[in-house]
Amino acid sequence: MADSIPLNPMGRNAKKIAHYNAARRHRYSLDDEPTNLDEMPLMMSEEGFENDESDYQTLPRARVHQRQRGLCWFLTGGWKFFCGSCCDCLARTCRRRKELRARTVWLGHPEKCEEKYPKNGIKNQKYNFLTFVPGVLYQQFKFFLNLYFLVVACSQFVPALKIGYLYTYWAPLGFVLAVTMVREAVDEFWRYQRDKEMNSQLYSKLTVRGKVQVKSSDIQVGDLIVVEKNQRIPADMIFLRTSDKAGSCFIRTDQLDGETDWKLKVAVVCTQRLPALGDLFTISAYVYAQKPQLDIHSFEGNFTREDGDPQVHESLSIENTLWASTVVASGTVIGLVIYTGKETRSVLNTSSPKNKVGLLDLELNRLTKALFLAQVVLAVVMVALQGFVGPWFRNLFRFVVLFSYIIPISLRVNLDMGKSAYGWMIMKDENIPGTVVRTSTIPEELGRLVYLLTDKTGTLTQNEMVFKRLHLGTVSYGTDTMDEIQSHMMQSYAQPSSQARPSNSGASSVTPRKPPPTFAAKSATPKVRKSVSSRIHEAVKAIALCHNVTPVYESRASVTGETESAAAEADQDFDDGNRTYQASSPDEVALVRWTESVGLTLVNRDLTSMQLKTPAGQILTYYILQIFPFTSESKRMGVIVREEATGEVTFYMKGADVAMASIVQYNDWLEEECGNMAREGLRTLVVAKKSLSEEQYTDFENRYNQAKLSIHDRTMKVSTVVESLERELELLCLTGVEDQLQADVRPTLELLRNAGIKIWMLTGDKLETATCIAKSSHLVSRSQDIHVFRPVSNRGEAHLELNAFRKKHDCALVISGDSLEVCLQYYEHEFVELACQCPAVVCCRCSPTQKAQIVQLLKQHTENRTCAIGDGGNDVSMIQAADCGIGIEGKEGKQASLAADFSITQFKHIGRLLMVHGRNSYKRSAALGQFVMHRGMIISTMQAVFSSIFYFASVPLYQGFLMVGYSTIYTMFPVFSLVLDQDVKPEMALLYPELYKDLTKGRSLSFKTFLIWVLISIYQGGILMYGALLLFESEFVHVVAISFTALILTELLMVALNIRSWHWLMVLAEFLSLGCYVASLAFLNEYFDLAFITTPAFLWKVTAMTVVSCLPLYIIKYLKRKFSPPSYSKLSS
Repeated sequence: MADSIPLNPMGRNAKKIAHYNAARRHRYSLDDEPTNLDEMPLMMSEEGFENDESDYQTLPRARVHQRQRGLCWFLTGGWKFFCGSCCDCLARTCRRRKELRARTVWLGHPEKCEEKYPKNGIKNQKYNFLTFVPGVLYQQFKFFLNLYFLVVACSQFVPALKIGYLYTYWAPLGFVLAVTMVREAVDEFWRYQRDKEMNSQLYSKLTVRGKVQVKSSDIQVGDLIVVEKNQRIPADMIFLRTSDKAGSCFIRTDQLDGETDWKLKVAVVCTQRLPALGDLFTISAYVYAQKPQLDIHSFEGNFTREDGDPQVHESLSIENTLWASTVVASGTVIGLVIYTGKETRSVLNTSSPKNKVGLLDLELNRLTKALFLAQVVLAVVMVALQGFVGPWFRNLFRFVVLFSYIIPISLRVNLDMGKSAYGWMIMKDENIPGTVVRTSTIPEELGRLVYLLTDKTGTLTQNEMVFKRLHLGTVSYGTDTMDEIQSHMMQSYAQPSSQARPSNSGASSVTPRKPPPTFAAKSATPKVRKSVSSRIHEAVKAIALCHNVTPVYESRASVTGETESAAAEADQDFDDGNRTYQASSPDEVALVRWTESVGLTLVNRDLTSMQLKTPAGQILTYYILQIFPFTSESKRMGVIVREEATGEVTFYMKGADVAMASIVQYNDWLEEECGNMAREGLRTLVVAKKSLSEEQYTDFENRYNQAKLSIHDRTMKVSTVVESLERELELLCLTGVEDQLQADVRPTLELLRNAGIKIWMLTGDKLETATCIAKSSHLVSRSQDIHVFRPVSNRGEAHLELNAFRKKHDCALVISGDSLEVCLQYYEHEFVELACQCPAVVCCRCSPTQKAQIVQLLKQHTENRTCAIGDGGNDVSMIQAADCGIGIEGKEGKQASLAADFSITQFKHIGRLLMVHGRNSYKRSAALGQFVMHRGMIISTMQAVFSSIFYFASVPLYQGFLMVGYSTIYTMFPVFSLVLDQDVKPEMALLYPELYKDLTKGRSLSFKTFLIWVLISIYQGGILMYGALLLFESEFVHVVAISFTALILTELLMVALNIRSWHWLMVLAEFLSLGCYVASLAFLNEYFDLAFITTPAFLWKVTAMTVVSCLPLYIIKYLKRKFSPPSYSKLSS
C-alpha cells in the first residue's frame, strides 16, 4: 500500500524513517500547559547533544495524553470519528489492495510475469459507473441541510404528519438532486475525456515480428517500449538501449521532481552492446527489481543474462532507470517496463483526488443547524402554549414540518447554480484567456486565501537561462556591450592563427613543457603584462571548457540505435543549424551558448576530448584528463585539460562564490561584485584556473588514482587529493546568469503580498537556486533578511537551530527538505508557529509528498485557507491537498493543470483570479445564501404569527402551489440575479489589493450578519402578518391575498435594497417576476378573490403594509452609508 511505504527521499537512514513514521502516526498533542520554544532550556554547548540519548531528557517532549472516551465524547463529536473509522475500514476492505512486492521481469515476455500487475492508465476520476449515484448521494446527504429535507419529505408519507401536497416537498428536493447530479456528471465526463486523451497516446512496442503501436494504457510489465525524443515516458522502465553511440541519454524530470537539470541516464551495458535490435529477443535475460517505493532518487536491481558463458550479472541503480512522467531529451531510447499504473513512482507520490468542500459551504451548514435548533425551539414553544394537550408529540412533529421553510431547500440549488455562473464568468474573462474551471464547487475559496504555496520551476520562472554579465575585476560587460567581447575574441584568434595551424597537425610530444608567457600563472605585475583582450580571451576559453555540456547533432542519431561511421561524422563539419546542447544544468547551457555567441563554439565532445571552433573557423582540440563533477557539498566543478596544439595542462574550476573565495588568489572585488549581481537576481559563478606543469599533473594523477582505489574513507581521501590542487587559483572572471521569470511575476507577487497573502515557495531545486529566485522575483523584498536554516539531522541540532531562528525578526526562512523532516518529527507545532510568522518561506529539495505534507500542516495548525499553484507532475499532490489548487498549463505538460481545480496559462493571471473573481464569488455567494435564508425565515415568521393567533393550530398559512411558486417563479430570478452584483469595480480591486484582507476575516457571512437578517425577517414577517389580520375585511381568503401579495412585493424590494451595482438583467428579473405574479392571479381562483384584488382597498392596504415593512430598512441603509460607509464605498466615491 502506498500509504504504508516510508518516505525517505535520500534513502540513507532506515532507523530514522521508522521513527519518523511512528511520529507521523501519533501526532504530538501538547499538554494543557504547552511548552513554547521560549521556555526551552538551551544546553551549554553543542557537545551535550553528542552524548547519550538520555541527554534529551533536558529538552521538552510533546506528551501524548489519552483522551477520556465516554458517552460525553461520543455525543460531542465522537460519533463522527466512529462513523468515519467504520467507512474507512469498509473502503479498505472493498479495495483489498495487495502488498507491493519485488519482481523478476523477463525481456520482451510479459506472459512470464508471476502475478498480475496494475493497468497502466492515468485516472483522475472520482467515481466509476457503479459508484457515481451512491457517491453523489452520499456527498449531498452528508450535508445537514439536505439530510434534513430528506427526513421532512419522507415524513409526508405518514398520514398523521401530512401537512400539504407531496409535490411541495419532493419536487424541490428532486430538483436539487437532479441539478447536482447533472453538474457532477459533466465534471466527471470532462475528467474522463482528459484521462482518455493521456491514456490514448501511442507508443512503439518491440515484438518478435517488429514494431507495433500500442496505447499508453495497454502497456504491460515486461514490454519493450521505444520512446522518441521529446516524448513522455509512459511507465517506469529500465534503460536497455539508445541510439546514442555512448550508450547514454538525457531526460527531463521537472514533471517528477521539479528540477530543471537534465539527468544523464546510462543504458545497461550488456543490451547496449548487442549488434542489432532483434537480438533483445534472442537472448535469455531478466531484470530483478525491488518492490515499488515512494523514493524517486534511489533504485536497486540486477540485470542477468542466462545464455552467456559465464552468465552476465550487472547491478542496476537509479542511473539505469527511466521513471514515468519524465521526458526523453536526447535520442531514442528502448526500455523494459518494470512498474505500471498505480505502482509507478509518479503515481505513488500523488495523492488520490478528494472532494473539496468550500469554507462558505461549511459556514452555511453551521447556520442551517442553528436554524434547525430555532425551528425545534419554536415548535416546542407552540406545543407548550397549547398546554401539551392530546397527542402533543405528533403536534410537535407537525409544527417542525410546518416551520420547515425556515431552512430553505432552494439554498443549495441557488448556491450551486451561482457557482456554475461564477465558473462561466471566470472562463469568459478576456483578461485571463485560457483559464479553465475544473472544479465548479469552490470558486468562493479564491476569495478567502491566506497562504499561497507555489512551485518555482515553470511557475515563477520560464525555465530559460540567459547570460547577462561578465565581470573581470576592472571592467564589466553587460548585454549591451557583448559586441566588444566579440571583437576582442576575433583579435585574439586572428593574431596567432598563422602559427597555430601548422602546430595543429604536429604531435603532442613535440610541444614545449613551459607555457607561453601570456598565460603564466604567476607574475609580479599581471596588470602590465596582461591586456584586457588577453584576459577576455582567457575567461571565455575557461567558460567554454569548464562544463559538462555535450553538443548533439540531430542528423547523427538513427532510430534503430545503430551509429553512423566516423567519416560521416567528419563530413558534417559541425553544422551550426542542427546543433543542440545537453547538460545537467541549464546554467551551463546558457554559458556555452554565450561563448558561441562571442565566437568560441563547442562543436564536439566525447568522454576523452572536446573541440572548440574559433571565430576564424579553426578547430582547437582539448583532451579531458580529469573531471570533478559539481556536488551540493562542494558547490563547484573542475576539469583538467591538455591543449593538443601546445601540450599545456590547465586546471579550470568554477563554482559558487562561497566555495571559491578561499580557493582563488587574494582580490578585493569578488565579494562586492557577487553581492551586486545577487541583488539584481543573477546567479553568479566564479571562474578560475591554474596552469600545471607535466610533473605537477603526473604527481597529482598518481595520488588521485591511489585515493580512488582505497577501500576505507575513499570519499574523504579523494576530496583531500583534489583540495591539494585547489590552492592559489588565478581568478579569471565572475559570470551572471538570469533564470528568466514568468511575465509580470514581480508585480503579481507584490499584489498578493499587499492583499495579506503569505507566499511559500516549495521546490525540488537546489538551495542556492531557490534563494536566488526568491530574491529576483521579489518574493523576499530587498530590505528583508534571509535566514538559511542549517542542515540538521537529529533532535539536538534541530533544537539549537530553531532557537537561533526564533531570535530573528521579520526574516524570510530558507530550509531544505531533510531539515524540515527532522523539525517536523520533534518540534512540529513550534516550527509551524515560527514559520507562519515569516513574511516568506522557501523550502528547497522538497519531494512531491513533502509538498503535500506542508500543505496539510498549514491547514491543521492555522485553520486558514491554503492555495497551491504548480505546473508539473511533482506538484499534483500539493495541488490536491490544498483547499484550492491552481495548475499552470505550460510547456512542461498538462498533468498539474488536469488535476487542479483551476487551470491558468500564466502566473500573472492569479492576481485577477483572486482579487476580482475570488472577491466577487465570495461576496455574491454570501449575499445570495443569506437572502435565501431570509426568504425562508420571513414566511416561517408569518406562519408562527398565524398559528399563535388561531389557537396554536398546526395548519399551514399558504398551501400547494403558493409555497412552490414563492420559492421559484415569483422570487427566484431577482434573488438569483444577486450573482451579477459587485461592490467594487475590477480595476479598483486590483488597484487596492488591501481590500482582499477584509474577505479573509469572513465578515460577509458571520453569525453577526446572520442575526441581522434574522431580526429583519422577524420584523417584516410580523408586520406583514399582523397588518393583514388588522386590515382583512370579512373572509379569511383576504388575509392570504393581502399578506401574500405584500410578501412578494417586499421580497422584490429587498433584492433591490441589497444590490450595489445594477445590471440590466437584474431590472429584467424584477419586472419578469412581478409580471409572472400578476399574470398568475387570474388562474389561482382557489386562493385569490379576483373581485376583491381589483379594488382600490386591496391596493392601498398592500401598499401600506409593503411601505411599513421596507421603508425603515431603506432609511437605515441610507444613514449607514452616510455616517459609517464600508471601505470599498470610500474608494469608489
